[in-house]
Amino acid sequence: MSGRKTKLGIGIALLVSFVVVLVIFFMPIFDGKNGLDYLDNLYNSISKGSAYYIPKVEHMVEDHGSEVVTLNLKMADADTAAAVEPLFATIGLPTSVEANNLMVNGDLATIFGACLDDADAAYHNRGEEIEAKYGASSRAMLYGWWAALTAMEKDLKRQKLFKAADLTHTMQAKTVECAYNYYGIEPQNIKDRWMIVLFSLVFYVIYTVWYGYAIMFIFEGLGFELAAH
Repeated sequence: MSGRKTKLGIGIALLVSFVVVLVIFFMPIFDGKNGLDYLDNLYNSISKGSAYYIPKVEHMVEDHGSEVVTLNLKMADADTAAAVEPLFATIGLPTSVEANNLMVNGDLATIFGACLDDADAAYHNRGEEIEAKYGASSRAMLYGWWAALTAMEKDLKRQKLFKAADLTHTMQAKTVECAYNYYGIEPQNIKDRWMIVLFSLVFYVIYTVWYGYAIMFIFEGLGFELAAH
């Protein structure tokens, strides 16, 4: 009986200390953030440092070379088509909008170059450059590129320009999406933060085991046991 009381006491002590640490973890004591937000920002900044694909995609665009195309981009609605048109008109390409259809004539290298410039500015948190160019928010114009590239990929496949369509998809996934998702985050190298990264991983394992042992000792202290068959 005394053994059960001891186990129950240990289990309760472990569970109470687990809850205390959990409460502290969710207090804004880590640079004004709680522990979850702090670690989330840390890992986002580290992952951003390894997600800079723009130079690689630039080489892919150079290898693809010039290719003049006529695009019929079917956008979600008329408002989206009108919002996306400046992305092409600003670089001097002939455009026209009819309802949700955006017609564009031009060289793919020119289109991709403009997209890369905007994605690079956003990736490095220079959103003011995009806003000055289009007179709209940087995130809105990045979304415009994402929508335009989605429609471009479909139209290029319709025209059986499959290499251009594949490059369009790569442009969308590797540059625009990364720039949009990481906008406003300062990149960090994991070599500079390896101690906190290692500590967080070790702490996660220990904290998980901590909870498991608390529950195990409480149940054993209450007399619950696994029956062997």
